[in-house]
Amino acid sequence: MREFTARFASAEEISHWDSLVTANPNGGNLLQSEAFAAVKAHYGWTPRHLVYETADYTSYNLVLEKSFPVLGKLWYLIKGPDVASVADVPGIVAANKDFVRRARLGVFAIKIEPDIVLTDAAREVMSGAGLVKTHNLQPNDSTALLDISPEENYLLRALHSRGRNAVRRAIREGVEVHTVEPTEENFRAMYALMTTTVEAKSQVRVRDYEYYRQFWTNFITRGQGRLLFVYENGVPSVGAFVINYGRKGTYKDGGSLQKRGQYGDSHLVQWTAIGQVRDLGCTEYDFCGTPASDQLKDTSNPFHGLGLFKTSFSKTVTDFVGCYDQVLSPLKYRAWIGAGERIARQLYTRRTGQQFY
Repeated sequence: MREFTARFASAEEISHWDSLVTANPNGGNLLQSEAFAAVKAHYGWTPRHLVYETADYTSYNLVLEKSFPVLGKLWYLIKGPDVASVADVPGIVAANKDFVRRARLGVFAIKIEPDIVLTDAAREVMSGAGLVKTHNLQPNDSTALLDISPEENYLLRALHSRGRNAVRRAIREGVEVHTVEPTEENFRAMYALMTTTVEAKSQVRVRDYEYYRQFWTNFITRGQGRLLFVYENGVPSVGAFVINYGRKGTYKDGGSLQKRGQYGDSHLVQWTAIGQVRDLGCTEYDFCGTPASDQLKDTSNPFHGLGLFKTSFSKTVTDFVGCYDQVLSPLKYRAWIGAGERIARQLYTRRTGQQFY
């Protein structure tokens, strides 16, 4: 087991945060970015910049912190830690415990959710490190991933036949995809498409408009995001917000009108986005959320329809280990899971109208 030490990042490191995160062993994650930290700072979280060091590498990770009366602080190591392999997780757990104790940080539990592929062996390492499995928080703990490093024609031929045929037909029939400016009008149109699609097909609550406006703006102004539309009868009919962060492209948000006349329009939006982020140096494209691999055919799953669309590009679903809790104060943690978390989430949502995590 590698031994790690943990510390907070220096001001100099924070000023170059994205370049450090994207140099992590797994290339970082957009939810560890400077842009995302700035969003969460407006929604009840305090960003902390955590650095893990071992003999072979250094890993930079965003921690979101909330404080609660009596209990102390909860840390959410969102989409982290970014480690070279699951074998390094026990070393990270030990470093967390030592850092919190040594620096007297008052943290009673840490949520972690590393992008480690789920296997029986990975599950054993996580539980063997004393971590407690809890409910997953991010939509892409199961997701469709696509290697976009091959040359364009080869990549198109390598797609699932459903996706490939839809892209080719859309091109043949003259469907046009536009990269649009980040205006209030376009953001409003994108949000309307999202709420129509997500709430109609998955019954999942969409965050409020202001959250997305800030999210999209933060990534676009850093050159890490783009908004794409297809128009029909002069109005946006398909929309997608796509992020390039390091070597990873991500289909973060999307939506469409339910009745459309242009076949393959949503597929061509994705194909266009893939080409754009590929030109920016991305080698992997994350379609950002599907049902788990063993639930793809379950029509009662709220993400069934979205899963069918996304796996028309990538033929398989990748399941990650998901979210675990590192318990630092057993007594306080029991109070948290017994009633504390439920009460905190209810109070926060009632007061702000926002989602807690």
